[in-house]
Amino acid sequence: MGSRVEQVRAVRERLLASSELFPVAIGPEEGTALRDWVRREEALQTLETGLGYAVSTLFICEGLLENGPDDPLHVAADPYQLTALPQHRSRYNGVGLRTLEEAGVRDLVEFYAEESQIVLPRLLVEGRHFDLAFLDGNHRFEGVFLDLIYVGRLLKEGGIVFADDTQLPGVRRAVEFCLANLGWTVEGEGKEGDVHEWLVLRTGSHDAFLRHFAEFVDF
Repeated sequence: MGSRVEQVRAVRERLLASSELFPVAIGPEEGTALRDWVRREEALQTLETGLGYAVSTLFICEGLLENGPDDPLHVAADPYQLTALPQHRSRYNGVGLRTLEEAGVRDLVEFYAEESQIVLPRLLVEGRHFDLAFLDGNHRFEGVFLDLIYVGRLLKEGGIVFADDTQLPGVRRAVEFCLANLGWTVEGEGKEGDVHEWLVLRTGSHDAFLRHFAEFVDF
């Protein structure tokens, strides 16, 4: 197991040394915080929206490998990794998946080349459960809102949502709904440079999704 972790770290450090990836990819401070939360929660089943260059994925996989040999699994969804949608030109062209191969952790990652708003409901129907989720996909309010709601149902009660780019108004507002109406709490926060801010959220009881229709807190 030690050699696998060392391989992950070596590839990750090479990527972080490239000034071309930041701010698209997370930086070392945020990545370290993310890995430490995976460790702290003893997570073995994790979820990610947005793969990109797979820098965040390597931090997560490092934590998973250190948590034990009990078949850790990471699920990631990214519609731009393999095929550019008609209205976009993909900058990735599979680079994140190649990074995972190079780091020796491709076998730990269950990847979907689809939007998270399509993948997450499917995982819910399948009865899947996760310990921790990293959200760095669609940064528009409606996209983040849907990710948060589905992730909240996919995570175990009291699971961790690590939300990236909370400096963006749409991301922050979507988070505020969950804090005000679903009983979620802020467990940590951070900032890296002038670009990335993040919040670490702990989900509440799943009963919050069954609250009375008239129960609503403005956010």
